[in-house]
Amino acid sequence: QVQLVESGGGVVQSGGSLSVSCAASGNTGSFDVMAWFRQAPGKAREFLAAVRWKNLGTYYGNLAKGRSTISREDGKIAMSLQMNILTPEDTGAYYCAAGAILTSEESLYDYWGQGTQVTVSS
Repeated sequence: QVQLVESGGGVVQSGGSLSVSCAASGNTGSFDVMAWFRQAPGKAREFLAAVRWKNLGTYYGNLAKGRSTISREDGKIAMSLQMNILTPEDTGAYYCAAGAILTSEESLYDYWGQGTQVTVSS
């Protein structure tokens, strides 16, 4: 089994930045990709970005492209997402996921964290 724990959520002012992190434990050899998804109130979960562990390849969804950076944290089985130029539409629960394929498809990720809440105030 794999455990994913997110951290770094909170309240951010519109126009500001967020940084959320995800630490993995357990059978960490069972996945090669870690990703971030977001679920806004009343909406389906949406893909933000993913990083492949071995070659550091990245994949950004439209919601994050151009204003975000996903990166692996050195020395740890952990990764972070920094997102800039936030608006109230970025409010939601931010989820970490892990799997074998670099994809935006939610159903292809095997492991999920509990989520961390981010609220962007106007």
